[in-house]
Amino acid sequence: MINPEYQKSLNKSAESHKEIRSFLKKVRKHKELDTIFREAHEKAFEKIDCLQCANCCKTTSPIFRDTDIRRIAKHLRIKESKFISDYLRMDEDSDYVLQKSPCAFLGEDNACSIYEHRPLACREYPHTNRKYMHQVLDITDKNAHICPAVADIVFQLMG
Repeated sequence: MINPEYQKSLNKSAESHKEIRSFLKKVRKHKELDTIFREAHEKAFEKIDCLQCANCCKTTSPIFRDTDIRRIAKHLRIKESKFISDYLRMDEDSDYVLQKSPCAFLGEDNACSIYEHRPLACREYPHTNRKYMHQVLDITDKNAHICPAVADIVFQLMG
């Protein structure tokens, strides 16, 4: 179950979809975009506990790179081909993604059973504290409706 405060943030994000998209288009060329996002990211994650949400793991799939597949299969002590056939499918962009949501490795307590071995995409999520933010603003727009931290970050920046 998602924390009710986090759900409110996601509801507000859904109601503000057009405003968020417009704002992100306006800030795309801001000189300090990486810095302002990083600062807002740090502030948001002082308040948000992913274990009270896990909406990303419940609703979306990361991309699994070959190195992720090798690492996780080794950890699970199964062949890579077995890992792929049991858990993954190829999407329309020819990327490996989960066969279904929620993630098979998500526990009832919202903890990840392969956390130390998780895919790079999971390690980097929600992609709001990285360099070259202008390259991921479309993803940020989508993630603002999935992740309450991203919604909080965007609302902080919108003022």
